[in-house]
Amino acid sequence: MPTSGALAVRPVASRRDLGAFVDLPFRLHGDQPHWIPPLKLERKLFLSRKQNPYFEHGTAEYFLAERDGVVVGRITAQIDPLFNDFQDNTWGNFGFLEFEDDADVLEALLTAAGDWLRERGRERMVGPMGFALNDEPGILIDGFDIDPMFQQPWHPPYYQQRIEEAGLTKAMDLLMWKLTIDDREKVHPGIFAAAKTATDEHGLKLVKMSRRSVGKDIRVDFHRLFNAAWARNWGFRPYSARDLKVMGQEIQLVFSRHWFMKAVDPQGKTVGMAITIPDLNQALRAANGRLFPFGLVRLLIARAKIDQIRVGWLGIEPDMQHTGAAALLYVEHFENARHLRQDKGEMGWILETNKPMNWAMQGMGGEVVKRYRMYDRPLMDGVESLPLPVAWDAPAATA
Repeated sequence: MPTSGALAVRPVASRRDLGAFVDLPFRLHGDQPHWIPPLKLERKLFLSRKQNPYFEHGTAEYFLAERDGVVVGRITAQIDPLFNDFQDNTWGNFGFLEFEDDADVLEALLTAAGDWLRERGRERMVGPMGFALNDEPGILIDGFDIDPMFQQPWHPPYYQQRIEEAGLTKAMDLLMWKLTIDDREKVHPGIFAAAKTATDEHGLKLVKMSRRSVGKDIRVDFHRLFNAAWARNWGFRPYSARDLKVMGQEIQLVFSRHWFMKAVDPQGKTVGMAITIPDLNQALRAANGRLFPFGLVRLLIARAKIDQIRVGWLGIEPDMQHTGAAALLYVEHFENARHLRQDKGEMGWILETNKPMNWAMQGMGGEVVKRYRMYDRPLMDGVESLPLPVAWDAPAATA
């Protein structure tokens, strides 16, 4: 409910302000059983203009909403020229949205972000998300009673209600599919037949990445596949060289020799890739946002007990999508589940419009358990809201 007192929105201007920006969701959601506290240190580094490679090409402003000296909301406004150039548009984005259940707070935040973007020539703002669509995008609109997996946000139901009351319109829904990957009976037999075709008729083989090779695999193979397989995805922008370097370093923290895999042709060329990560949120809950003095120990103990995975990136080179390469990667996930602790998980996000991938998830016995929504607000007169999404025959790729 709205509270008394003057409401003010201002930019983050100090380390103390940044600390308040990071701390706000702990106050808003700390008593919610399905919210997973992030590591505060990691969030501050991610938001650092010196540390995050986004700021080599993009700009952003962070805002805090305060009432009677208490922080009651936060938002960012950002402009990514790499995205604008690739998509040939003049969009801006907003992200990191958190707010008390108060329509006035939300409107003040959206106005501040919108004004900042409009002054820089942006025709609309789309979000929420981090600094790219792969950075915890969307507002949770379905799946409130399920723990979010690693790099998924969680929001209370009033976020959707207030956002839509504020006049923002749907731009795109992102789906998370639950898979019990040890239950082969639910899998359409065509998946296994396609995997056999991949090996017998096309000579493809499955290769596991190593910790030593994964950095190069990210910089070379993932870069090529990502730009080819995801290029038509809504909201796509290519990774920069620095993005890939940092990703290669960070991926070491979640690397698993069981779940990082490639489909390779007879000449040794990588034609498909799956990067599947253990659900670190199960461990992050134990750390409760802090590494010290005991959070690191709790995190390491909890990590050994992780029993689910997230298939975060799976893509096939477009001219190899007829070969069964994707099925080869799918089947290996089921084989792993027969002898590993991780025997269930989620795949995605997947665009609601990506018919081939959503059909594949149905064929594997999957179930949509979470839905995240991206929103749009026009910023200039004469600019219409984005049209509702229309399904298309997208490449076989998840986010």
